[in-house]
Order: sequence, then structure tokens, then C-alpha cells
Amino acid sequence: MSTEPALMTLTEVARAIAMKQVSSHEVTRALLHRIAQWQPHLNAFMSIESEAALKAADAADAALAKGEVRGPLHGVPLAHKDMYYDAGHVSTCGSLIRRDFVPTVTSTALQRLKDAGQIRLGTLHLAEFAYGPTGHNAHYGPVRNPWNVAHITGGSSSGSGSSVAARLTYAALGSDTGGSIRMPAHFCGVTGLKTTVGRVSRAGAMPLSQSLDTVGPLARTTEDCALLLALMAGPDPEDSTASHEPLSDYVAATKGSLKGLKIGVPASFYVDDLDSEVARVLDETIAVLKREGADILTVELPDQRQLSAASQLVLAAEAAAFHKRWMIERPQDYGPQVLMRLQNGLAVPAITYLEAMRWRGPALAAHNAAAAGVDAIIAPASPVPAPTIEESDVGGGPNAPALLQRLTLFTRPVNFLGLPSLTVPSGFTRSGLPVGMQLIGRSFDEATLLTIGAAFQRVTDYHDRVPKLPS
Repeated sequence: MSTEPALMTLTEVARAIAMKQVSSHEVTRALLHRIAQWQPHLNAFMSIESEAALKAADAADAALAKGEVRGPLHGVPLAHKDMYYDAGHVSTCGSLIRRDFVPTVTSTALQRLKDAGQIRLGTLHLAEFAYGPTGHNAHYGPVRNPWNVAHITGGSSSGSGSSVAARLTYAALGSDTGGSIRMPAHFCGVTGLKTTVGRVSRAGAMPLSQSLDTVGPLARTTEDCALLLALMAGPDPEDSTASHEPLSDYVAATKGSLKGLKIGVPASFYVDDLDSEVARVLDETIAVLKREGADILTVELPDQRQLSAASQLVLAAEAAAFHKRWMIERPQDYGPQVLMRLQNGLAVPAITYLEAMRWRGPALAAHNAAAAGVDAIIAPASPVPAPTIEESDVGGGPNAPALLQRLTLFTRPVNFLGLPSLTVPSGFTRSGLPVGMQLIGRSFDEATLLTIGAAFQRVTDYHDRVPKLPS
């Protein structure tokens, strides 16, 4: 455990505040100091609310002194992706169109964290309307990777991945519709949990694709993700799609052993055409899991490319439906790449969309049958480490479109199936860029993924490594 407040994990700092080993004011000031140092290099925050955060921290300290504890996050400062509505506060959604939008409601996920005692640091940058895999934003500039600021963070939860990695917030809400939690986790070296569709309420979160959107955390450790999931998960009268499936003890799950667990390694697709350093990290990760007692088996999964294509169709059609009015009335207020992707969605025939949606159930059944002999599947979160900002931008040359498609190749199938997936930092390239592996689980079985991720992190230190401030 670090003794420097900003370098503690979420679990550690929450415990330290509760035990009065450090005050909320000290913790908040420590984060604000790091934000002042890092923000000019990273562009990770959309807004920084220093004065309000310190005032809230003082109030939390005063309440604690009287024996009043709001919950497990009492006095912990956090910042979240700027698409989670917080009544009375601007929520830009990374766009010009909503630059001055002030919601009148608070998202359920955010409200549950507030009820647990968190205080608001500000808001985090994201791809425009959460529709982009890199971290580029035509209106507010790109978010930069703290391990090398010339490289992307991954998107769309770009500010979330960058700020958690640089220790500017202990954790952050992201969203995952096509990989938008897992890619920033992989590229930035943090832990990211894509939840089962319906596990966490989406009420009050900006929609992108009603069938694929999921709410989940990015944090420094699996244990931190478990704590946040435990606080957010469950049914919600404001969201009819929020599931009533029983909840597990997610924090307790992080104490479990790998012994007896069966982890599948795909025979194809997820192991094909990998960057050599990603392939090396995959092999090293499997070796660690095996050494810790897991049984490693090869699994033959159904055609994942079909799942990936179906996911893109559903996302394109549903995103276009949500944005249709603005595309007609305010096309000039979109960035060119986002506008092009949204316009492409208008060209998806209704029959094609309905066929993709009808296939979703049979595809999940086929996947479950293929993976019936394992508790989870391990695969790279992306075939490559983080490319540079320049080569992945719209002006990045003739290879840029293919590169963008490749980035999300391994995340989209999981979104189409609605399954949970946990990405954990698993190694580094020789040039110092993080590499993450994703664990893919059964529907509503986040607990097993958390057990595996926490066991891996108990015997590795990739999640503990901190990037250095650029000179």
C-alpha cells in the first residue's frame, strides 16, 4: 500500500479516510496537484472543479468527525466520463451540440456512487458522443496516453483511461458499446470491467446503442472494480432493461483462488495475426494463470467475424436513429469522422438490422455451447498496442481506416453477445506501452472474472506501475 494519497487504490484510500488516517481534504488536494501537473500533457479532463471539490471534501471531513458516514466511498474524490448526467451540471457528451446541456436528472449509476459518499472532482474527456475507438475528438482535441503522449488512449472512454492511469482519479465510470472500456484499459494499463447488458442501470447515461450500451468502471485494480460494481449493480425503476438477476458478493469474489477454474484459450481469431509483443504477453499471462492453479484448455468458438460484423450493424443503425434529428438540423456541429459514421448508419436496411437482432439469441446459445467446458475465456483486448495519434487520425493516411477496424476487432463480438469482460494490465511492450488481456465470462457472472483478475494481480505488478510525468 502506498502512503502517498494520490497513489493509493480506491479501496485503500476509502479505508484510509474511514479510519481517519488521511482526510478527504488531503486526498482531494493531492489529486488536484497531480491534475495540475498532468492535464496540460494529457487533456484528460473536460472540467476541473477544484473549489467545489475541496468544499465537498471539507464537508465530508466534518461529517466524519461527527461520526456520520455516508457509505463506502465517504469523502473519496472521483471524476467520470462526461456522459453521465448530474443534475444542474453541464454534460457535454464530448460534443458541440451539447456543449451547454444541463440535465435535470442524475444518472442512476452516478447517483449510487454519490449515495455511497463520493465527491465530484470534475468531468472526463471522451470521444464525441462516445462514438470513436481512439480518443480523438474534433472539437476538444485528442486525449493522450500517459505512458507516451504521442500515442492514443483508446476510446471512447479516453479521459477515463488516461486519468486513472496517471493517478488523477482513483476510478472513473466508462461505457462500453463496442469496446470503449476495454480498449482504454488495454492501451493505458488500467483495469476495466465491461458488465453484462442490464447488470448496471443505464438511466441518465447518454445513449449510443440501446441494445449494446453497458455501464462499467475503469480503476487501478480488480478489487476497485468489484467495489464499484457492488455499489452500482441491480434493478432500477428508471430503466426497464436493468436486470433483476441475483447479485453476487463481488468484493468477496476477489479473494478467491484460481485452483480448479478452467480458462479457455481460443483456437483461432483472437490468436491470429497478433502483434508479436501482444502475442508474447498473452503467452506470459497464460503461464501465470496456469502456475496459480487454473486449468488451461483450448476452445473452438463460433465465427467471431460474423459477430463483429453484426455488432457494427446494430450499433450503426441504433446510433443513427438517436442522432437523426441533429444530423438533419446541425450536421455542421459534428466532427467529420463521427458524422460519416452516423450517416453510414442511415444506410443500414431495416431488414438487415432486424436479422442481426434476431440472430443475437442463437449466436449467444452457440457461444455458450462452445464455451460450456470453461469458466472464462482469455484473449487480447486488441491485436496491437496503442498506435500513435497521428497514424490513427482521419488524416493518418491510407492505412488509417483499416487500423481503426483492427483496434476493435476483439471487443465487438462480446458486445453483440451482451457478455461481461474484464480487462487487466498484463505486460508492457519493449518501448513501454501497456498491453491488456480480456477475460470473457458467462452472462451475469462478473464474479468469476473478478476472481481471476484479482488472483492475477496478486502475483503481478503491472497494475501498480505508474507513468512518469513528461518533461
